[in-house]
Amino acid sequence: MKTDKLYLVGFMGAGKTSVARALGRRLGWRVEDIDHRIEERERRRVGEIFAKDGEPYFRTVERTVLNELLPERHIVIATGGGTFVDPDNRTAMLSDGAVAWLDVPLERVIARVPADGRRPLASDRVQMEQLYARRQAAYSQAHVRIDASKPVPEVVERLLEWIGY
Repeated sequence: MKTDKLYLVGFMGAGKTSVARALGRRLGWRVEDIDHRIEERERRRVGEIFAKDGEPYFRTVERTVLNELLPERHIVIATGGGTFVDPDNRTAMLSDGAVAWLDVPLERVIARVPADGRRPLASDRVQMEQLYARRQAAYSQAHVRIDASKPVPEVVERLLEWIGY
């Protein structure tokens, strides 16, 4: 799939940010992390936004940030775990660029993501497992599924092959 824009989607702890940075370096493209942009805009951490204003507010800001990135080209975008779950966001991303689902087994997610409150949807492990299961249907609509349990360099190589670089 030839493209000038790549969206990385998947559950928290899938490695979207790490892969985006490594891929951006290889391609010579700009890298954006939606959660990071939200934190800069709001001048507070995602966990604080969820705690003070709730998930609906966060999702509104997330949609705004995504819309600001739509005109950009030659860019790798690491999305938040829930960005692609929203039908409007999903439609926009699928029509705007190549969308790769970085898939990681739940056991690996649990090992990677501490239940320390930094990721608000990970504090309750039972709810996190349910959320993981619910989001699989949305992620499966990405253009390609990549096994992201492999080391970052291998994931990057697979993505480069897929986009024809």
